[in-house]
Parts: sequence; structure tokens; C-alpha cells
Amino acid sequence: MNKIKKIILGIIILLIIIGGSFYGGMIYGKSQNVRLFNPANFQGVRTNRTGANIVSGNIISKDSESITLQLPNNSGSKIIFYSSATQIGKSVSGTANDLISGENVNITGTTNSDGTLTAQSIQIRPAGQNPITN
Repeated sequence: MNKIKKIILGIIILLIIIGGSFYGGMIYGKSQNVRLFNPANFQGVRTNRTGANIVSGNIISKDSESITLQLPNNSGSKIIFYSSATQIGKSVSGTANDLISGENVNITGTTNSDGTLTAQSIQIRPAGQNPITN
């Protein structure tokens, strides 16, 4: 076999290997059943890159150390614990007195074993603002 035929055969074999690898990767990716985020299915609770949970919803009740949120899309409610160490913000600094029924809030915190959440920060959002969806 001359040198040109060997080079052409090598290129053909290389293209077959690359194509097969690409096809195998596509099949593997489909088998992983990756679910992309769909805002229509947003249930008000998600985890950010640092592992903290982020919760959005409207406050439906409050006491001196917890608030209860109505989650979006009538997907239930969530109890959130807060303390004097919890950051509460809005366009200006907020306090626990700003956490009133009907307020729309985003909360970052850690989930407790009973499903409640202990807040690290609470962000009061302007009226009419849609929940975070990404």
C-alpha cells in the first residue's frame, strides 16, 4: 500500500472513531434523563450553587421567630424560622416588623429534618414582582 492510501485510510478510521464517540455521547446524555428548569413547574423551593435553599412566596402568617409562606402555583406552604442573625432586606434595610401577611419574599436558608427552613436571609420584594425563576 502506498503512503497516500495509508493516510486516507487513517483519516477514514479517525472520522469513524470521532463519529462513533459523538453518537455514544448523545445516547449517554439522553439516558441521564436531565430535566431542564421549567418555570411553569416552579414550586417555590430550589437550591442555589452554594447548597442553600431559596424559597419564594407570600407571607400568610408570622410570629416572633417564624413566618409561613404560601408557595407559588398553590403548591402548599412552608414554615421559615428566623432570628436576630437573619439578614432581612428590601430596597432599604428591613426588620422583622416588615414581615407582614401578603408580602412577597425570597428566602435563603437551610432545610431542617422536619421540612421547615431556617432562614439565612429574607428579601422583601416589591408588590407584583414575579417569583425568581432561574
